[in-house]
Amino acid sequence: MKFNTLDLHGKRHHEVDLVVENFVYLNQDDCPLLIICGNSQKMISIVLKVLDRVECVYEDGKGHNYGTVIVRKV
Repeated sequence: MKFNTLDLHGKRHHEVDLVVENFVYLNQDDCPLLIICGNSQKMISIVLKVLDRVECVYEDGKGHNYGTVIVRKV
């Protein structure tokens, strides 16, 4: 399965809120969406905070999928 993907590598923490919100809203009809956060716990928590705020259904990666979030429904 091919996901619309947002890769946050190279983004600064202060940019992430707006980038994630725009990505989710612009691609809401194409769920599931994949967001790659990387190994930064701060980056992951910012992404999850945005997804909670815009009331998305999501799964954050565990184990070998750590650092990714799959948005199931917007």
